[in-house]
Amino acid sequence: MALHQQWQDTLSFTETLRRQLHAHPELTWQEEQTAQRVRETLSELGFEWRPCARYGTLVTLNKNASGKHIALRADMDALPIEEQSGASWTSENPGVMHACGHDGHTAALLGTARWLKLHEDQLSHPVTLLFQPAEEGGHGAREMIADGALEGIDEIYGWHNWPAIPFGKLLCPAGTVMAGNGTFAITLTGKGGHASQPDQCRDPVLAAAALTLNLQQVIARRLPPQSSAVLSVTSIEAPSGLTVIPETAKLAGSIRISDMADKDVIESLIVQISEDTARTYGVECEVELHPRYQPTVNHPAQAENARRCWQRVAGDDALDQASALPIMASEDFSYYLQEIPGAFALIGADDGPDNQHPCHSAFYDFNDRLLSQVIRWYSELVGIQVPDTS
Repeated sequence: MALHQQWQDTLSFTETLRRQLHAHPELTWQEEQTAQRVRETLSELGFEWRPCARYGTLVTLNKNASGKHIALRADMDALPIEEQSGASWTSENPGVMHACGHDGHTAALLGTARWLKLHEDQLSHPVTLLFQPAEEGGHGAREMIADGALEGIDEIYGWHNWPAIPFGKLLCPAGTVMAGNGTFAITLTGKGGHASQPDQCRDPVLAAAALTLNLQQVIARRLPPQSSAVLSVTSIEAPSGLTVIPETAKLAGSIRISDMADKDVIESLIVQISEDTARTYGVECEVELHPRYQPTVNHPAQAENARRCWQRVAGDDALDQASALPIMASEDFSYYLQEIPGAFALIGADDGPDNQHPCHSAFYDFNDRLLSQVIRWYSELVGIQVPDTS
């Protein structure tokens, strides 16, 4: 088969697969059908694979070769969002959608697998592909590592599409690229009663409103202005009748930090401010803190390699020099980078209004134009160039 036809067939295969994956999203630690599709596809391509961390899958090319062993990773899980993108391949699973582009990440790695398999004889070293479940707060990378995903691996690379960056621009600094995060939940318990008798009650709704405002002072007034951190109250629940003051109100939210030294400070302030506010309004409070991911910190040599390979794919001016760092979203790729050298990149998806919806939006859809570029980039990272097939 001519090289040009191999490439066109690979792109067609990848785009079709991406849209099929998009139509059948699965939540964190529920990726049974997705894992089955990944494994069936790998088998059809001629790979021997092994399961890892329940729904994860590992496959290694040129496994008996010496030299640097490079790993490439994709995540697979979706989000609990009702899709409103209007795409003809929209989610067929009500209330679940690929609102973060993990369908595209998985398809791009499967497309890379197809291309590398066709040209495996050109590989001079081993290459492992990691298909990972449970990135969306499920610590899937941690579980993959615990199940041996990094055994024998020398360095690892990953990426995330990013609609806030112009199409084809790559952001991959030496150092922190994405923030660490955590979540919190606060239950305020008062004394319910009739809305006409607030003096006979202890109103948790009023306390929740005050606490929401008070927590916003943590970043603005209790951390140095040089700190990159975010604290957001994202949910307030106090269901009740129109004439009823309820017993309880619940708040929940998220923190983002670029420096782990700020984490303990923020968490202790959440507890202190919650308890002080509750006391002021005569209610009780219970605070739950849930650590999630540490900052994603690139290793300098691998980040430089990632940028250099991207420039060979997309041009010398294809690096993002404008975005503020770190990006305050979080990634469990941080687990891999705590274990071995590697780099994680954000790649711009914005090529117009259809691809400007942010990740985690009900209107979002992955930009399929990225598939070709990422397969080229991944191939470059492992030493196989994709010739000009235009």
